[in-house]
Amino acid sequence: MPQSKRLKYLLLLVLLISAFLRCGVAVYVQRQLDQQPGRTYVIEGDADGYWKLAQCLIRGKDYSIYHPPRRVLRMPGFPLFLAGAMSVIGEDHFRVRLVLALSGVFACFVVYLLGKELVNETIGIIAAALVAVSPVMAGFSVLFLSETLFAVAMLISLWVLVKLLKTRFGTEDQFRGSLLAFLTGISLAAAFYVRPSWLLILPVIVVILVISAKGYRTAAMQRALVMTLGFALMLVPWVYRNYRVTGHFVPTTLWAGPSLYDGLNPKATGDSDMTFFDQENVLNEMSEYEMNQHYTRRAVAYAEQHPGHVMQLMGAKLLRYWKPWPNAPQFQSFWMMLAVSVIFVPVMLFALYGAWVSRNQYLLLLITLGPLIYFSMIHLIFVSSLRYRLPAEYSLYILSAVGIYHLFLNLKQRKEITPGQ
Repeated sequence: MPQSKRLKYLLLLVLLISAFLRCGVAVYVQRQLDQQPGRTYVIEGDADGYWKLAQCLIRGKDYSIYHPPRRVLRMPGFPLFLAGAMSVIGEDHFRVRLVLALSGVFACFVVYLLGKELVNETIGIIAAALVAVSPVMAGFSVLFLSETLFAVAMLISLWVLVKLLKTRFGTEDQFRGSLLAFLTGISLAAAFYVRPSWLLILPVIVVILVISAKGYRTAAMQRALVMTLGFALMLVPWVYRNYRVTGHFVPTTLWAGPSLYDGLNPKATGDSDMTFFDQENVLNEMSEYEMNQHYTRRAVAYAEQHPGHVMQLMGAKLLRYWKPWPNAPQFQSFWMMLAVSVIFVPVMLFALYGAWVSRNQYLLLLITLGPLIYFSMIHLIFVSSLRYRLPAEYSLYILSAVGIYHLFLNLKQRKEITPGQ
């Protein structure tokens, strides 16, 4: 059997395993919840909010929840996805979980595409296989949380970005470069619609694009402008809608202030504890926009006045971000922590070895390590958890696949892995 055909069959097998595991987890999670009267979600707060916002969308109601109404609480990407699923299969938790499980399978496929684009098809399949059998990725894919959908959107944006960065500057590639730059901006914005913290990646990419284009700075700046245009055009509907309901320019949400204060306050530990929000109930006296500004000012003021505590919190948040097992109390059983750690620790070791053997392949390192470092830095300020690391692990598994490839293939089969092979 030809090598290419064998690899296609392997990819199909990986995707089938991924689908089997995720659908099995969906069945297990739903049965466990059904046996606990009054409990609907594994992680209540965020999941219930997303579900209710999706219901607002399919019923034609105002995009808001709670009282007083919170109109700019969440980005609309994940609620739109849930609403799309509900409009086809109904407002049934189990059926929607199965749709979410399929999004996890698609995440495996996009990891394969990204690995193939960065290195080769073999690496893509190994990386997809690692994602397929990851207990955390399988588990999160069936929860009403945005991590898996964001991972899919982020991976697609990285895949398009790699194609852009590999496109040469020159007259013959000018149209292709501009088109890919525009699509990169659109795909980055699509991921931003799921998770607003992805917003800061645009200026980072623009800087990298311009700096790396030695001798072609003008052409690189043109591509950067086209990319920014694509991103901005995608944001117009959300920004316009927010201006209509708040009277202010709001490109993200009005939950950033409370989230920032959650991570920077006298009682902060690095874990999320939003009890202060309900206790203070400032929305009875302020608008949603004023509330966001209020908590932002308080967080910044506390950080300025207590730099020592801020440094301690950064250490605690870093530990929570990199801890091999979940931080949440409901996931502290011995077997669950073991199941998560027994995958994450070897994967990280393989990734370190993969980074070493790929130390001169800057594009590979940028795409596989960049998101992990990016979110690690952001969550030195905001609260931190495995949840915020999880989407970035998807691209990291490509580097783990490189490590596995170099460690376990016979010497005769080993060859230098270069991007695009």
